[in-house]
Amino acid sequence: MKFVRFAAMASLACLVALPQLPAHAQAAGYPNKPIRVIVPFPAGSTTDIIARAIADKMGASLGQALVIDNRGGASGTIGQALVAAAAPDGYTIMVHSSSHTVSPSTFAKLPFDTLSDFAGITPISTTPNVLVISPSKNIKTLKDLLAAARAKPGSLNFASAGQGSATHLNAEKFKMAAGIDALNIPFKGSADAVTEVMAGRVDYYFSPIAPVIGQIREGQLLPLAVGSPRRASALPDVPTTTEAGVPGSEFNFWIGMMAPAKTPRDIINRLHDEVVKALASPEVKTRFANLGADAWSLKPEQFDTYIKEEVSSNARLVKAAGLAP
Repeated sequence: MKFVRFAAMASLACLVALPQLPAHAQAAGYPNKPIRVIVPFPAGSTTDIIARAIADKMGASLGQALVIDNRGGASGTIGQALVAAAAPDGYTIMVHSSSHTVSPSTFAKLPFDTLSDFAGITPISTTPNVLVISPSKNIKTLKDLLAAARAKPGSLNFASAGQGSATHLNAEKFKMAAGIDALNIPFKGSADAVTEVMAGRVDYYFSPIAPVIGQIREGQLLPLAVGSPRRASALPDVPTTTEAGVPGSEFNFWIGMMAPAKTPRDIINRLHDEVVKALASPEVKTRFANLGADAWSLKPEQFDTYIKEEVSSNARLVKAAGLAP
């Protein structure tokens, strides 16, 4: 009788385990074809540059290419929607920025749920934004910019990589902390924003460092301050906005990797480990240093928690800035 009961229980256990077999089998042979990496910003953006640096190293380790697919527009939500709707098999993933946690507050309706339709893999880097301006504006310091803004309220404008993007939120937080008024001029991505600021048609831009470091070194753009809590390693002589006299203006700009919800945990963990391995490589460290980016990683479940908390904090910022739809 005991044997019969044991056999029955063993059979039941096998039946219960059966639905999990396909996912485990898939994860065990993963990857067996190229992986599509959607970047919801144009080529040349900081998110794109960081994604390519990681993809090259991960592809060599995984034995399959990670193919970058730029899907810019609508502050990243076009690319996000594609990933949310993709099969959760590990062959479509996303490298996005802090904008991922902003869009739930700046769009009245989205074709996805930021918290339930994505699975965090890991952050990749923090990349400070730097407030840049054309030398032709004859503004040499952040104090000069504030004086100009206060002399003629509403006369200045600033670029952003789209309404509700992380660059936009950084500028709005700075505006509120400084008590100034300036008009947001949204662009599809950083490349267009930088071009317009260099030409002097737009006054200033809180740009990620990567797209402007060359222009700063060549004197085509003047860095007034960085928006991060700490100075940027690539621009050690440039003060933070807090150091330059605007406390409470700091903004953490990050870039991270995500997958569609329900992607097998084994695949999520494999991708996490590969990102961490890539971040530790001398090639990626050197590339990040040149971009002014600092490597950053969290466990997948920690990243999910961080995203949830930032969605809430950004909602408060959006409401305070009057950007809620």
